[in-house]
Amino acid sequence: MANEKLEAAQLKKEISVSHCLSLWADVYRDWMDEVTTVFASFRRAAACPWRSRGAHPVWVRPALIAVVALAGSAYAWGMNGAALETFYGAAARSMSMSWHNFFFGSFDPRGTVTVDKLPGALWPQALSLRIFGFHTWALVLPQALEGVLSVLVLDRIVCRLAGPIAGLTAAVLLAASPVTVALNRGNVSDSLLILLTLLAADATVAALGNGRQRSLLLAGVWVGLAFQAKMLQAWLILPALAAAYLVAAPNPLVVRIRHTLAAGLLTTTVSVCWMIVVSLTSAVDRPYIDGTTNNSVFSQVFDYNGIARLGHGSTVPGAGPSAGFLSRLEQSHEAGRNLAEHVAPSWHRLLDGVYGRDIGWLLPVALISVVAILLARRGSGRRDPHRTAVVLWSLWLGVLWLFFSGGIYLHSYYVAALAPGLAALCGTGAGLAWDERRSPIVMRLLGTATLTSLAYGIYLTSSGSGVPGWLVPLAAVLGAACALAAFAPGLRERGRGKAIRLAVIALALLVLPASASALMVTRGLGPFAAPFEPASATESRAMAKRSAALSVRIVELVGENYPSPIAFAIDTSNLAAPYILATGIEILPIGGFEGGIPAPSLARLQQHIASGELRAVFAPDGAHDPRLQWIYAHCKRTEAATGGAVPLHIYDCAGA
Repeated sequence: MANEKLEAAQLKKEISVSHCLSLWADVYRDWMDEVTTVFASFRRAAACPWRSRGAHPVWVRPALIAVVALAGSAYAWGMNGAALETFYGAAARSMSMSWHNFFFGSFDPRGTVTVDKLPGALWPQALSLRIFGFHTWALVLPQALEGVLSVLVLDRIVCRLAGPIAGLTAAVLLAASPVTVALNRGNVSDSLLILLTLLAADATVAALGNGRQRSLLLAGVWVGLAFQAKMLQAWLILPALAAAYLVAAPNPLVVRIRHTLAAGLLTTTVSVCWMIVVSLTSAVDRPYIDGTTNNSVFSQVFDYNGIARLGHGSTVPGAGPSAGFLSRLEQSHEAGRNLAEHVAPSWHRLLDGVYGRDIGWLLPVALISVVAILLARRGSGRRDPHRTAVVLWSLWLGVLWLFFSGGIYLHSYYVAALAPGLAALCGTGAGLAWDERRSPIVMRLLGTATLTSLAYGIYLTSSGSGVPGWLVPLAAVLGAACALAAFAPGLRERGRGKAIRLAVIALALLVLPASASALMVTRGLGPFAAPFEPASATESRAMAKRSAALSVRIVELVGENYPSPIAFAIDTSNLAAPYILATGIEILPIGGFEGGIPAPSLARLQQHIASGELRAVFAPDGAHDPRLQWIYAHCKRTEAATGGAVPLHIYDCAGA
């Protein structure tokens, strides 16, 4: 009897292990199928398995290919002269130099300190540099590809829920959004974040159709990977994904809840797996974790990049001993390219000014679409795809909007995460309008939504200083044409009148955001720029080249006069970034991004100087950092290394 019980327990354990392995194998297969399908979208039309809506219009697939081609051209245009974010660019270059730096996200070539965020978004950039060598275009290429794939994935999601016309419309609006174009022309992390969160939404929508747990688990994997790219912001879409599945999945409620909890657990596991590995690695075998005073990656993610972003937390960015100096240096050198950085949190923060010009163009159309969909589909049941789309994208927008309105340190390109939700809601409304296109009421509703959006767009342009003189008159003319097309009764009976009217309405809707995007491309602007801010591609490229050439020359001069294995040490990673980006040579950062971390320690700095590895130090006068105080006392100040209102001086530490 005892043997029988033992055998039964062993059999049960084997069955449980077998079931877990089988489940993980299913998730892996779904994951690979998802990746394959995304890349195969260029070769076949997007599928809409949830809804059978008959044959797609023959022009949908060519139109999608044209949209993708235009988007890719806009993202890649002039990318070898792109204005890079120097801190991320320097880190990507350092990470490309060794697999140790790559895994831990090292900021500098020697691996003394990490970047102040998780390195997931920098991994594709470092791989690109490792494959193609160091070029500006190699840094920007991953983001351009991620942007193109995001357009394709959004088309597929919206197509599944609302049909091919809705998917195509959403793809067009996402590709034409100014903040999307600006984002994908640089080297910041949000391009990968958006792609991975859209893949999570796609897997969730697949689960809504088939009810399979493994599809929802795949969504959890995508969100966990998105966490590696942008940390806690990736989790902000979880309420939208969970609500959509709990409302519209075909399973009983208890099963839906169980599936959702399992997916949440997997999301958490994938999210923290890299952090756990880093935490278990000895501190002497990895770089110091920037943004922390305790060398903890969990503090970096949940404090420095978490609650501190809402104005709380014990580790506030910019709290280091050199913070005041950096602020003055930024003002004197006009390094603060992000005009949105100083906009105070408020409920209307995203409705005007820099943020509004980034993302606000389609907000009226999205709101009208939500109302129209809910009215048109009332009483249609909990699994109605149009209503599910409203649940998914409204919560997606609402949660992000809430945090962006109240957060601090909000770069303008952060709001690009709102673009897929706005485009999807507008696309879903357009798909419903296409289904009912023979109704005069629908045409009037389209006209009303477009005219409202156009008027709001003209209001947004009023705060821009680089608006071309012809744009507002053109928008007004198209608005008048839109009103005529939507409300004039005489046009409704003509054979081609409907197609012409729809084309006029579409032009009126797209004229302002598409013009803003085109100007950003032709002016050579990137993620930190705002639509309709004055700049030119020639000036920005010339400035970037001059800055890189100056950084190289400074390193060469210091190397000639103060030869040592470490070119020089400099106060903060922020100031070391342009030199590392331009040369790939070790520039020892003191104090991390803002100067507030205890790496390198004073003892370690003294060891570098005593051994002859380090001779020159760039530092401002009057800093209270004990390490710099020691430099002032033991090294000889020679000359100013930078001009301007707040110069950095070279300290020769030979024999200190």
